[in-house]
Amino acid sequence: MANPAPTRRQLTALVATGASLLALLVVAPPGAHGARPAAACDSTDRPIGFASVDAWGQNGTTGGAGGPVVEVDTAPEFLAAIAASGPRVVCVLGTIALPGPMHDVTSDKTIVGGGTGAGLTGGGLTIGLPVADGVTAPPANAVHNVIVRNLVFRDWPDDAVNVQMFSHHVWIDHNDLAEGYDGAIDIKRGSSYVTVSWNHTHDHTKNMLLGHDDDNDAQDVGRLKVTYHHNWFDETPQRNPRVRFGEPVHVFNNYYFHNTDVGVACQADAGCLVEGNYFENVEEPVSNHYAGPTGRCVARNNVFTGEEPGEPECDGSVEEARNYYDYPLDDPASVKARVTAGAGVGRI
Repeated sequence: MANPAPTRRQLTALVATGASLLALLVVAPPGAHGARPAAACDSTDRPIGFASVDAWGQNGTTGGAGGPVVEVDTAPEFLAAIAASGPRVVCVLGTIALPGPMHDVTSDKTIVGGGTGAGLTGGGLTIGLPVADGVTAPPANAVHNVIVRNLVFRDWPDDAVNVQMFSHHVWIDHNDLAEGYDGAIDIKRGSSYVTVSWNHTHDHTKNMLLGHDDDNDAQDVGRLKVTYHHNWFDETPQRNPRVRFGEPVHVFNNYYFHNTDVGVACQADAGCLVEGNYFENVEEPVSNHYAGPTGRCVARNNVFTGEEPGEPECDGSVEEARNYYDYPLDDPASVKARVTAGAGVGRI
């Protein structure tokens, strides 16, 4: 007996099934990288703070916006993408083991983790030209307009992220950094217009350095303008950050927990504005007399709490951050809950 012709209902179901399969093939084509990662790689967020300021010929920080999105899950793919010329969004899938120690990033890049566990191990990122001590003004080819977001950094043999040699307009946001060798995020040698936000640093000692040497005034004075906001400095003993020469260095709405050496150390004539932060069990939360030449700092509207709450050791005047940009300031009593809920990876 011949098979009966399909009914209209059966034909409708077949068409719908075929359309669904076609949609799956279009959205998630098979290939070396499998399905597309979470929407983090397509984020169009913009920074607040110094990375948002129009200066040095750059209008804010947009990273690789306007360029292709390149998905990478091997070290050769990753290194080729961050070294390419022109704007590019480099979407990291999974954990990539780098050969180490440091790898150069070119201008106009967004390096972003796809999902909650993407990251780098065994090596770090240098955002900047090679060190040249005789250069005392920003060169025309200084690295600029770079975003690093939503990445887990582990086991770096030098720095996790190193910003140097007059690099500018850099945004380092929503990363998880732990268990490395030297600096987690170091910014030095005349770099400026940088925002460090919503990062969770933990299980690491040499956390964040701003300005590397007391004798580097020729490159650093008038530069090193950096904003640190909504970071979770979680049992990181020192350099939260340690600052030389920069002004204003704006440290606001961060959560400090059990930093056994010092929170903010403001040295070598730096000018630090420390406001609206939550310090818990930090014996020396803010100091401009920590080590070496003294700096200047203003500490206002902060919370100091815990079993051994310290008090700020702070004096002098500092240029206001609002001379450069507007910013929302959270009630410091709410900062602990907000930062612990929002800092780190998987939260953009």
